[in-house]
Amino acid sequence: MKSKLQKKQEIEQGNALATDAQSLVFVDFSKTPVKQVTQLKNSARALGATYRVIKKRLLKRVFTEKDITVDPEQFNGQVATIFSPGDISEIGGVVYRFIKGLDKDTSFQMLGGYAAETKKFFSQEDMTRIGQLPSREVLLAQLMGMLQAPMRQLAYTLDQVARKKK
Repeated sequence: MKSKLQKKQEIEQGNALATDAQSLVFVDFSKTPVKQVTQLKNSARALGATYRVIKKRLLKRVFTEKDITVDPEQFNGQVATIFSPGDISEIGGVVYRFIKGLDKDTSFQMLGGYAAETKKFFSQEDMTRIGQLPSREVLLAQLMGMLQAPMRQLAYTLDQVARKKK
C-alpha cells in the first residue's frame, strides 16, 4: 500500500504529464507479459509519449485538477494511460498496430482516448477506427498521387494527339 507522500508524488507526476499531453489513450494491460508492454512503451517513447500506470482514483483527481472530462473509473480492469504530446491519431495508430501484433490469447485492449485540444472523449470503437488510419505522411502522398493523376493523363493525351498529327 502506498503512503500518503507516494500518492501525492504520483498525482504531481500525473499533473505534469497531463499538462504536456495533447492526447491520452487508455489501455487495459491485464494478462499481458511485461516484455510485450515494454515494446509498447518503447514505441510510445519514440513519439515522445509516456506510458504510465496510475490508480484510477488518483488519475481521477489528476483529471479533475486539469479539467479533463474523463472518469477513469468507468473502465473495468487495470488501466494504463499513454500521455502523448502529439495528435491522437499518431499514438492511436501505434497502440492499434501493437494490439494487431499480439497473440490472440492476450487481453490487451484500447479502452478509449481523449483529445485535449477539442476536449473530446473517444470510445473504444472510435479509437480502433482512428488507429486504422494511415499516417499523415501516407495520406499526403496519396493526396499528391490523386492530384497528379489527371495532369499525367492530360499530358499523355496531348502527347498522343501530337504523335497522331505527325
